Amino acid sequence: MADGTRDSGDRENQPADEAALSARLRRLGSRLDHVGASRPLEGNSSGRTAADTSAMARGFRLSTELVAGVIVGAIIGWLLDRWLGISPWGLIVFLLLGFVAGVLNVMRAAGVSPSGKANNR
Repeated sequence: MADGTRDSGDRENQPADEAALSARLRRLGSRLDHVGASRPLEGNSSGRTAADTSAMARGFRLSTELVAGVIVGAIIGWLLDRWLGISPWGLIVFLLLGFVAGVLNVMRAAGVSPSGKANNR
């Protein structure tokens, strides 16, 4: 037995074991075909997956936060310049403040900085 030979009992069980194994493999193959056919295809018609569209949406949101901060700051500065007659200074100051506010909004939306609440530890 140590030389790797089989006794006669193993030879008789071999065809039954192989038949059982091949039957199990056929059943597994048919179940996999059934599950694969019922599963919807991942991705949409343009080839983008849900993760890609989610990342695009997040990118558009972050860029909109930054642009909105700068535009609002510029409008407020321009209006103050017109109202108070301090021509370039209101626009310059509020444009910079709008940029800082936009960057802070982007950082908050991205989850880099806290949402404005004080951390009491």
